[in-house]
This record gives sequence, C-alpha cells and structure tokens, in this order.
Amino acid sequence: MSFFTADYLLFFQELAANNHKEWFDANRKRYEKSVKEPFKAFTQHLIDELAKTEPVFKDLKASDCIFRINRDIRFSKDKTPYKTQCSAVISPQGKKSSSIHGIYFEFGPEHVRAYGGVYEIEKDDLYALREGIADNAVAFKDLYNDKKFKALFGEIHGEKNKKLDKVFQEAAAKEPLLFNKQFYFYSTFEAETLLDPQLDQIMLECYQTGRPLELFFNQFIQRS
Repeated sequence: MSFFTADYLLFFQELAANNHKEWFDANRKRYEKSVKEPFKAFTQHLIDELAKTEPVFKDLKASDCIFRINRDIRFSKDKTPYKTQCSAVISPQGKKSSSIHGIYFEFGPEHVRAYGGVYEIEKDDLYALREGIADNAVAFKDLYNDKKFKALFGEIHGEKNKKLDKVFQEAAAKEPLLFNKQFYFYSTFEAETLLDPQLDQIMLECYQTGRPLELFFNQFIQRS
C-alpha cells in the first residue's frame, strides 16, 4: 500500500530553496495534504504492524512519535525555520522514551533512512554497557557480523573516546568498539523508495534485523 505521492518529495525540494515562513504559509494546505497527513498515517500503520507481535507498542499513537517540522534555532547559526524532512521514532513511549528498543526513521528528498541502536546514553549506562560488551565480546561480535545485519546496516557507528578506563583496555584491544560513546546503525535508501508500496515492509525488515542487537544492549541498560 502506498501512502505518499511524488509531491511529498517535491514539497521538500521546494522548501529547501524557500525555507521561510512566508513560503510555508502559502503552501500550508499542500503541506497538510502531501506531507503531514500521509506521514502520520504511515507512522500509525507501522505502529499497528509492530504491535501485532510487540504488545509494548499497542497503545502508542503516531502523534507520540512524530517530531515537529519546526527546527530549534535558539542555539544554531542556521536560522532556517523548517526541517527538510519528516522523522519519527517508534519506541515504547515514543519521543519521551529513553528506550533503545524501536526504530527511528526519516523521509526526505535526499534519502529514506532507518536507524537503530544507542545514540544518547548517560555516563553510568555507558559504563554498564561497556562492561556487558567486554564480558560478552564473542556474542556481541557475532551480532554485528551477522550476514543480514552487515548487508542491511554495514557497521556500528558512533563518537569515540580517545582513552578508556584501565578496566576496559585489555578487552578493547580485541574489541575496538568499546571506545564508542554511541552504538547506532542505519540503512539508507533512495528517496524514491518513499513511493514503493512495500515501504512498510522495508522499515519492518530494518526493525527486525536490528532487534537482536538492541535486545543485547537492553540486557545491560534498563530503560523505560
């Protein structure tokens, strides 16, 4: 089932060249019809599909998961007011959740992209996660070297520490990912994938492929 039309992509292409309130206000009805409403419908559809096998998502609403199109420009040198893509995170409490169990996706004129893993993490949680990885290094390596994971996501990304606590240094010699401060992964598709009737299945495959690694992380980080 298709949720989007080509005007979704065209809207953002034109917004990128006219990123100001006057243009947006003049195109607001178009935004509602071609962008906001179909993105909300798709997000709710994906929630409902996930909830069939994951009861933790059953009461979640699209409005809990979708990020605003308005940019936070308070501390940014870039004062353009609008994002040039739509994004949402489906996790147990939506945008308010600190869980790493779920999927984040963004649809724009440059690409369709799905993310998983750990992006923001507190100091104590990072220490606990590193302990878990160090103590289960073989299982961790097997997960990110899984053929399906590598084909879809490639590798684990994230900022790194230059130095580690001594307790992790021996393990890090064998598993360099212990230097990471983040452990996230993503898959990128052409923007026109948005028009594919199988878009929901593509996103569900990303979720299912990343889930084993997220469950591994969740053993050591207790989040809501």
